[in-house]
Amino acid sequence: MSEQEQAAAPGFNIEKIYLKDLSVEVPNAPQIFLEQTPPQIDVQLRNQSEAVDAGIYQTTLTAVVNAKIGDKTAFLVEAHQSGIFRVQNLPQEALEPMLAVGCPNILFPYLRETVSDAAARAGFPALYLQPVNFEAIYQQQRAQAQAQPQAD
Repeated sequence: MSEQEQAAAPGFNIEKIYLKDLSVEVPNAPQIFLEQTPPQIDVQLRNQSEAVDAGIYQTTLTAVVNAKIGDKTAFLVEAHQSGIFRVQNLPQEALEPMLAVGCPNILFPYLRETVSDAAARAGFPALYLQPVNFEAIYQQQRAQAQAQPQAD
């Protein structure tokens, strides 16, 4: 392969993976630790990507985990796991799925570890986020976006 062909070939590199933000709250401590009922866990995930420079993108995968016992919050963890990715010579129609599916798949194990560790450090049993099918989420969001203009 010539240098020109290599320069034009599609490329993907992980430049950096980092914890952008982490918040842990245990608003009802110490009384909440006396509760015998296991907490009900609600997990919300968000994914956001933005261009940082030519061919450089930041993707942030956010988890908000709210654990409640009855109407009391046991703990609240909000974690923003980010990555900087270099994407070269990728057709525009392939860029969006890469940022919405490929990058979150890379970040999710780091986010899962951060959330589990934060819950444990807050005094609760380790919390393991269930696997997520980012491709299915992406396809669902695309279908909704395509249906939206027709509804307007």
